[in-house]
Amino acid sequence: MRTYDQETRSGSVFLDDGSVLTFGTQAFDAGPLRLLRSGQRVNIRLTGGEITAITLSTFPLPD
Repeated sequence: MRTYDQETRSGSVFLDDGSVLTFGTQAFDAGPLRLLRSGQRVNIRLTGGEITAITLSTFPLPD
C-alpha cells in the first residue's frame, strides 16, 4: 500500500516491479475492508489494467 485517503476510500499501491497503480472507491468497496495503512501488503484484482478489488494479503479477494 502506498497511499490511502479514508474520506474518499481511494489510494495507490506499489507493484512488485516498483510501478504505481491507483484505485478508486469501487475497488475498495468491493472487499471487506474498513481502512488501510501505508505499508500494508495487499492483494489486488486487475481488470483491463485497472484495480477492481483490493484487500489485505491475508484475506481472499471477493468473487
